[in-house]
Amino acid sequence: MSDRARPRTSGAPATAVLGTKALLLLLLAAALFWPDLSGLKGKASTARLIVYPLGALAIPVWWLVFGRFRRPGFPWTGDLLITLPWLLDLLGNRFNLFDTIGWWDDAMHFVNWTLLTAGVMITFAPRRLSRTTAIFLAMGFGAPAALAWELGEYATFVRRSAELQTAYTDTLGDLTLGTLLSLLAGLVTHRWVSARSRPARPPAR
Repeated sequence: MSDRARPRTSGAPATAVLGTKALLLLLLAAALFWPDLSGLKGKASTARLIVYPLGALAIPVWWLVFGRFRRPGFPWTGDLLITLPWLLDLLGNRFNLFDTIGWWDDAMHFVNWTLLTAGVMITFAPRRLSRTTAIFLAMGFGAPAALAWELGEYATFVRRSAELQTAYTDTLGDLTLGTLLSLLAGLVTHRWVSARSRPARPPAR
């Protein structure tokens, strides 16, 4: 994929990206050394301690191995959007919001899946895409990723927890949200990239 086929993604400040990753790593370290205070106890804390750093470091590792040879600058915006969902999930568990606020889980699926899919689209999708293609690409990532997340939750802790009795309904709702929000992310990303790709109008004389 050529550099001309990609959106410019250097708008997000590097300080915001690095600050987000630093806070994420601090919360993960706290969960490792003080598990009772993390809100992750009984919620596949070991798996989260492995998967969350990998998710947050995926774009930097990709860029160091492949991306720097294909594009002139680091994709700060995409990296920020992909890092935020992991951080927000940790914060929600740290303050026990998932267990004390009934709608918090759905809200997090709404926010995090939109951010994650948009980040992937901004980082990897070509710049010149039709709206339909952008939607299909977004859903092609978001829907399978939502399925993988639900399978991971079931395998690591849901099947052995009290949530098993309501897991079927909750999983159907989460999969529906993940698919619909991938569609939304495709629409939003297409509009954002199209606006940035549009040539500036010359000043009126």
